[in-house]
Formats: sequence, C-alpha cells, structure tokens
Amino acid sequence: MATDTTLDAETLAFIESIHNGKALDTIRAQADADDQELVTSAYLARLLRQSIHQQPELAFEEHRTASMVASMLRMWGYDVYQGIGRTGVVGVMTFGSMSQDAAHKTRGFGFRADMDALPIQEQTGRTYASRRPGIMHACGHDGHTASLLGAARLIAQRKAGGACEHWSGRLNLIFQPAEENGQDGGGAMAMVRDGLFDRFPCDQIFGMHNAPTVALGRVQLRPGPMMASSDRVDVLISGKGGHAAFPHSTIDPTVAAASVVMALQSIVSRNIDPFASAVISIGKLIAGDKGTHNVIPQEARLELSVRSLDPKTRDLLEQRMHELIKLQCESFGCAATVNYRRGYPVLVNHPASSALVEQVARECFGDAMVDGQTPPIAGSEDFASMLEVRPGCYFLMGNGDAPGTCMVHHPGYDFNDDLLPASIRMWTALAQKLLAHG
Repeated sequence: MATDTTLDAETLAFIESIHNGKALDTIRAQADADDQELVTSAYLARLLRQSIHQQPELAFEEHRTASMVASMLRMWGYDVYQGIGRTGVVGVMTFGSMSQDAAHKTRGFGFRADMDALPIQEQTGRTYASRRPGIMHACGHDGHTASLLGAARLIAQRKAGGACEHWSGRLNLIFQPAEENGQDGGGAMAMVRDGLFDRFPCDQIFGMHNAPTVALGRVQLRPGPMMASSDRVDVLISGKGGHAAFPHSTIDPTVAAASVVMALQSIVSRNIDPFASAVISIGKLIAGDKGTHNVIPQEARLELSVRSLDPKTRDLLEQRMHELIKLQCESFGCAATVNYRRGYPVLVNHPASSALVEQVARECFGDAMVDGQTPPIAGSEDFASMLEVRPGCYFLMGNGDAPGTCMVHHPGYDFNDDLLPASIRMWTALAQKLLAHG
C-alpha cells in the first residue's frame, strides 16, 4: 500500500485500518451476496466521510483531504495524479484492452466531487464534529468526496471480479478543490486551466450535490439552465462630509446610497423579461462610524449579490447597474465607483447527458424517486465552469427531510450518511451505463 508520508500519524493509522479491512468481515457477513460490496463500500465511505468532517479544510488548502483521496484511489488500483488546480486529484481507471496512446484517445467520462469546507463554527454536537475552530463542512462536500470514493472502490472491486469485462473507455474521477471560492471560476476553472481536460479527456462530465429538505435519495435535475450565475458588486459613493446640523453645506452620500438601493430594484421589475429570472440583493450598506450621530459621512459603501439564469440577462444586469448607479449618484452631486466582479456562470445541463442521468436514476430507484424537471435554483455552483467546456449534467440527491433538517451553509448542517449507499449506487450505475458496450 502506498500512502502519502506527509499525512499525520493518526490519519496514516486510519488509512492502514481501512487497508487491512479487519472490521469489514463482519459487515460482509451481514449483507446479502449481491449487495455485500455495496454495503461494504458505503460503510467505508461513512468512515472516510466522518474523518474528513473532523478535519475540514478551506478552499485550496485541502492538503490532508487530497492526500487521503489519493491514498484510497491508489489502494484500489487507480492511476492517481495530484496537484491539479493546486490541490485537485484525479484518479483514472481504464477498461478494455488498449495501449496507453489508444487509451488517451478513447472515450472518457468525468465524475466530479468537491472537497473544501466553509469558514463557519460548527454547532452540530456530533461525536465527529470539526476539530478546527471556525471551519466546518457545512455544505456536504465531505459527503460528496466520500460518495465518489465509495463508488471508486465498488467499481474497482467489480473490475477485479471480472464484472467489467465488457466495459470500454476511461473513467476519470475528479476531486476538486475550492468550490466555495466564489470567484474566478473557483476550483473548477483552476483545474480546467491546469489542463484537466487535455490530460484527462472527457466526452461528458457529471457532478452531484446533496439536497437538504428533500426526501432521502430523491434525484432532481433538469436539462438546460439549472443554477444561477453569481456576481459580486462593490460600490463606493463619494460625497462631502460635514456637520449634521448643516446638511446644506455637505453632499450626503447616505441619501444617494438609499436612492440607489431602491432604484436597483427597478432593474429586475422594469428591464428584465418577466419570464426571465434575476436577483439583485444588497448584502451590506455602510456609511459613517459608530458614535457619529451628528456627522454626515464622506463616503457610503454597498456590497451586492447579483444572480441570473441566462447569460444575456446577466450581461444586461451588469450594464444597467453601471448606468443606474452612476446616474443616480450624480443626481445627488455624488460620484460612484462600481467594481463588478463576475463569479460563477450559469450552470447549463446538456439535454442528452441529463436524459442519461434521469434514465439511470429511474432504473436505480424507480419513477417516484426521480424529478427530471426540477425548478431552477438561484444558488450557484462552479461546476458550471466545467460545463462551459464539456457537455454533462449536474444532479441533486435528497439529504433527507426530517424535522429540524438544516440547509447548507448553516452551523447545524450535516451530510446524511444514510445517503451514501444510494449515491454510491447512482455513481456506479452511471459508470456502467457510460462504459458498458452498447
């Protein structure tokens, strides 16, 4: 077994225990013959998920997680490549008889899981809660990583047992950093710029996210636009400060800022097609300092979030915001500086890839557990950057809807380990559908 010697002793011992597999004999004995490898893979995925959860890492700092992922993949016979997009990992397994050159040219498919955590103090009270103050897996990326690792093991086991002899092509398992980065395409674009699809050609790519408050294991997707673009805007409004008792001798930026806040809402209601979707939200308005009740400030600042489900709508939003903010502030005698920063693009699922995911989900779980036309989501996701350069599909799987279930990015959120068997089964069935002859 080859492991990363840079890992701490506790993590190395944990990986060694999985490699030895002493605890797995009991698990196998309790499972039916047809399901025992799925049950075993889900059990291992649970151990891995909780270990990752205890040691969360922020964007581009996923060194322990990446090393654990690489060690597991090597253990199961994958060719492993690290440091892609800084901390990304790719595990490759080739099916069918072919030379290395032929393998590079054959069809390939990418399955992606994100690895990073969030700067949030955990309040779940779990025995495996985060050991790192102020950082937690509040979006379920620990579960996404563990699900794909569980599928990696199950696929490797089936290949070793001769069950994949009719498969042909390359399966690229992509473990991506920095989905929560929010800007410049995130970790997805970092990997793309680092030659991800040149080094590991993918005819189609697929990604999965858990869906809190949705019935456990329910699959949701839609062809076309599914998740919104996400842009950030910083606005500096400059006026002329002075004494609150003599407003006529000042140019008050707070009045201009208040007018801008109200006027911005007219963009969605009056410039955007009623059948299109757009959101402009003001996250922060700052003017003046604490304890300065009798002072008109020199400056006011706004921080905004802008979202849409169509690239043309996104362009129009940016154009109108620049125009409206500038002219609105000038009408009050103020000057405005607008820093409009584009984040993740609109996530657009390819129709054929979406149809394939829907078919696999229905075969795995039945029609009642699949929604192939789920409504679009105003949230954003950097997998959109990968879908801009390769066709594919991003789908959701329900994390459970029990009372008190938390949404993601909440200090009480936790990935539901009961989702692991279904997610592993979904990934494995999708691989079979893509790689099996015919």
